[in-house]
Amino acid sequence: MDTSPSLHAQGIDMTTPSCSPDIRRRQWLAATATLALSPALRAQATYPQKPVRMIVPMPPGGATDGMARLIAMKLGERWGQSVVVENRAGAGAIIGTQAIARAAPDGYTFGLVISSHTINPALRSTLPYDTLKDFTPLTQLGSAVIALVAHPSLPASDVPGLIKLVRAEPGRLEYASLGIGTATHVAGELLKVKAGLDMPHVPYNGSAPAYNDLLPGRVKLGFVILESALPHIQSGRLKLLAIANGQRSSAHPDFPTIGESVPGYAYESIFGFVAPAGLSADVAQKLSADLIATIKRPDVVQQMNAWGTDVVASTPAQFDAFIRQEIDSTRSVAKSAGIKLTD
Repeated sequence: MDTSPSLHAQGIDMTTPSCSPDIRRRQWLAATATLALSPALRAQATYPQKPVRMIVPMPPGGATDGMARLIAMKLGERWGQSVVVENRAGAGAIIGTQAIARAAPDGYTFGLVISSHTINPALRSTLPYDTLKDFTPLTQLGSAVIALVAHPSLPASDVPGLIKLVRAEPGRLEYASLGIGTATHVAGELLKVKAGLDMPHVPYNGSAPAYNDLLPGRVKLGFVILESALPHIQSGRLKLLAIANGQRSSAHPDFPTIGESVPGYAYESIFGFVAPAGLSADVAQKLSADLIATIKRPDVVQQMNAWGTDVVASTPAQFDAFIRQEIDSTRSVAKSAGIKLTD
């Protein structure tokens, strides 16, 4: 039953003789417009009415989990409702992402997605969800800075020097990544494609094994996450050649980008929030707006930068366009490099 207030209850008397037809028409149009907006406005005003679940496709304790919990805490303070983080790790983030897609589209479940959200559909032939159809994009939280680092013994200190070195002896210099199909792997293959380099890939199972070979110089070049590399760069055990992101980091504006030397190069390790497909537009708007406001808080920005993440806080439309662009770009790189993940 429609419980919206009647025109009479809103103080509009459509039968008053003194009202001219034009005045009555304008009153009627204004009143019906108000009534049409009322359900959406009421939904935004009352949501959320109970605790909200945030699914995180990573295990507890890491930097990604820390970011999610920070946003959950600040968002909960804003709402006066609990935002409960639920870690659903495994299968290259597929398990957690699938849980988001299968949740009820009522606004009480949303989740964090990472770079695998755009890498998996580009590298895998099948997924238990459709990345472009089964989610409601809310906002891109930010992007972790990917760093191209080298052992001090490597006779190159910048990207032009590296390109010259690799072209002089094709296939000799190897580069490390944090694993096949990770953002660091795609970043390395993109450099090979854009600069026309023959540089074999050495995948590691995460940061610790990669640094075990990078620090003593057994592998002299690597794509890693800047936040984990900073102590080694500052101590002189590794040197930074450039970062992979499309623009200089707000936290480290002195670090050059690869794109400054290789036109068209840009790659980021992303974090963003999505909800299940079918979420009503008014709740999606409320959830997105509150997430963006939370992400832009100075204390949140400061902590994100400390974790090596540049805050983005994009609109839903911008995030949707970014996801589509990244899938297409990664698919193109994968085809050129022959990368494919087994299902």
